Amino acid sequence: MRQMNILVLGLGYVGLTTALGLAEKGHKISGFDKSEKITAELAVGHVSISEPGLSDALARHLNIGFTVLSTPPTDLSDFDAVFICVGTPCENSGNTDLRLIFSAIDMLAPELKSFGGVVIIKSTVPPNTTKTKILPYLRAVGINAPVANNPEFLRETHCWEDFMNPDRIICGAEDAAAQEKLKSIYKGYNAPVIFTSLNTAEFIKYLSNNMLASMISFSNEMSMIADAIGDISIKQAFEALHLDKRWADASMKNYVYPGCGFGGDCLPKDLQAMISHAKSHGVYPAVLESVQNVNNSMASYFAEQVKVDTSESIGILGLSFKPSSSDVRFSPAAAIISALLYKGYSSIYAYDPIANLEFSDKYNFKINYCDNIDEVCKKAKTVIIATAWQQFEGIDKLYPDVNFIDGRYFL
Repeated sequence: MRQMNILVLGLGYVGLTTALGLAEKGHKISGFDKSEKITAELAVGHVSISEPGLSDALARHLNIGFTVLSTPPTDLSDFDAVFICVGTPCENSGNTDLRLIFSAIDMLAPELKSFGGVVIIKSTVPPNTTKTKILPYLRAVGINAPVANNPEFLRETHCWEDFMNPDRIICGAEDAAAQEKLKSIYKGYNAPVIFTSLNTAEFIKYLSNNMLASMISFSNEMSMIADAIGDISIKQAFEALHLDKRWADASMKNYVYPGCGFGGDCLPKDLQAMISHAKSHGVYPAVLESVQNVNNSMASYFAEQVKVDTSESIGILGLSFKPSSSDVRFSPAAAIISALLYKGYSSIYAYDPIANLEFSDKYNFKINYCDNIDEVCKKAKTVIIATAWQQFEGIDKLYPDVNFIDGRYFL
């Protein structure tokens, strides 16, 4: 396998995993992020995001196979590929914000005009974006390099595992030169490399995430129906569903299980983006909007389970959107706390094993942050479990006088 010289722009979850994963496969990687804080931390071997495997990989490859750049490169002549891995958040309208992609292009525009490699969009963008927005933008500023897109399928807290052992690698590449570069980049992976049109690759990403979002909202709607009927063990019912041999041992079971809603960066953002994108093409996505509506209703649903007077203290266990992660973007806990505050509960005590600081930085809630489970359960006799951290399992036995509202159906 020929060693490729690759530049990665953006060193967040996706970019850092991509950079270190390709370095692990023997490629020479340079990485740049506009955040001076991120580059300074990485340059001394510190990974601030909670992702198993990344810290060890950085220790193996820093200044050997992976170089952290403090400034953008001024010469791309030695590079075979540039991966763009910057964020693509939703605008207030629901449309995907492409400004960070265009900013990355502008930053390297003078060097990209004579670039002999391939520009690879790894950022998540709706179908038809590369073809009708990114490509014309590149060509308008005189950049004629071949362009491909290469969507990621990384689960937070499993990014390293998923990148190193993918189930498939999707490459939208309509240019022969781009295909050859991508074949060389991914030659060391034991997974099918599937080449598609630019639009198809982008669509596959949204097809995957919107299906997962739909499965979660389906499960939540069924759990609310079961609760309304009464005398139904929701936990037992879904565990029995998972015994169907058609599920086998697939981890997809994690998405067909009720809870207080899905969060994180990908599912809410990609669902909203596809809804807006569909409408812009004259399609009313009734199913996707229903999925979103159910997810948006979960916070109020669980807040309504709190029956005590508003003068009572309420506990929240779990602030990250999923266990083993410090990511609090679109956290269900935030939506539940907001609903409780709206109802008049002003004495709220919260704890997360690793995300207290991230949560307090992102959300301007007047709540009390606790250092452990015991502190929450002593302050509040009604406690909502918003994240299924393993540390919370069985706490209903340790604190029998506390009314636990199990937002994850795992007690």
